Amino acid sequence: MKMRLFTALSLKFEQPNWARNPEFGLLDTILEAHPELVQLIEEDVTRGSKRSNFGRQDTPSVEQIMRAALYKELKGLDYRELEFHQEDSRICEQFLQIDRYRPYSFQMYQKYISQVRAENLDKLCVELNKLAVSMGIEDLGKLRQDSTVVESDIHYPTNNSLVWDCIKESHRLLERLSEDLTRFRFTDYRTGAKRTYFKINNTKSGDKRIDLFNKQLQVMTRCINQLSNAVKKKSGCSLKVLATLMEMESFQVLMKQVLAMVSRKEVQGEAVPNEEKVFSIYQQHTDIIVKGGREVQFGHKVNLTGGKSGLILSSKVLRGNPADSTLYQQGLQQVISAYGVVPRDSACDGGYASAANKEAARQAGIMNIVFNKVTASMKNQVSSSSMETRLKKWRSGIEAVISNLKRGFKLRRCNWSGWQHFEAKVKWSVIGYNIRVMTAAVLDRMKGLQAAA
Repeated sequence: MKMRLFTALSLKFEQPNWARNPEFGLLDTILEAHPELVQLIEEDVTRGSKRSNFGRQDTPSVEQIMRAALYKELKGLDYRELEFHQEDSRICEQFLQIDRYRPYSFQMYQKYISQVRAENLDKLCVELNKLAVSMGIEDLGKLRQDSTVVESDIHYPTNNSLVWDCIKESHRLLERLSEDLTRFRFTDYRTGAKRTYFKINNTKSGDKRIDLFNKQLQVMTRCINQLSNAVKKKSGCSLKVLATLMEMESFQVLMKQVLAMVSRKEVQGEAVPNEEKVFSIYQQHTDIIVKGGREVQFGHKVNLTGGKSGLILSSKVLRGNPADSTLYQQGLQQVISAYGVVPRDSACDGGYASAANKEAARQAGIMNIVFNKVTASMKNQVSSSSMETRLKKWRSGIEAVISNLKRGFKLRRCNWSGWQHFEAKVKWSVIGYNIRVMTAAVLDRMKGLQAAA
């Protein structure tokens, strides 16, 4: 396997386009040798579409969708830039295997790439990592875990801004409905609501602030009533109007939830639990994340498990704000079940430390179990003190992995909408990062073979 891959790559790198883009050269070689990788996302890509064997084929193949998604991640492009690269970049045209005179639109790519689910991307990641193991890049002997936060694409949430967002969005829906129903009329409350919004932002006094919130919530109630009255007019409507009315009905429920939350907090002075809060009406899946004494973040916690080579062996996007100590065993079992190998060493940050985690790792068969900080009553399980020191130093390297992942793949903030797309974006970025690690390792190995020859 090793020599076949290196021979294929050596021949491919004789061509300037591939030599200047080794990541795509490696991916192209892997996909040519392992077409079964494409089948992992085939069900998602073809879901809901009917393909014909006759006439002109105007949709990309499943392999082209996979190649386009990986090219987009590795180049850090959005969908419009991906469409432009088809005509502007020779390596893009060659890697995507498209007809330069018939490139696909960005809407086409967005439609199919966004259908790929996170669970199938996990399988793709595992299979690529298994190839890395077979090539000698990774040996699965060491594991290190750490968590990070990926922010949602939202503005900083305040109760005042949430109410204002609800009023604006309700007006947008009503305006869309009025375009389709010429006799439909509604009242625009935005001018007064915007004035109150700015007054609340500039008011610190408790009683005056409560009065302003009461005024704004009354306006919000009128907006809810307008939506409710519009939703009642469902009979004899076109499909387009019905779709708008269904969206209104769903948004009306969300507005009532925001109304109750803001009233409890700002008017009644009640402390609202985080699990009952709404942080964005546009990205409703957003969680509030507090890690130690750091600044509060809004998004999702991601737990990463890395190997000796720097590859990310498994990743998990989490709901809520679970403690790191509750993630250790799950990350460990993910790797053992996916790769069928029990690592020799495990090193984690002190946040993962607990007697239960140490015992679970010991029962799984791990020999050296190291947490960066442990309490006086708990000790790391290691063969020697020098081994403990080495593992602690090695563990700190996962901080560089996280930094590389976030900076290299624009993952500090996820601009994909919705929970499923948020999760998928993280998985695509992890795969892209792993491809870079594999490429660097393969190039070093090829240089060594050439030097030895």
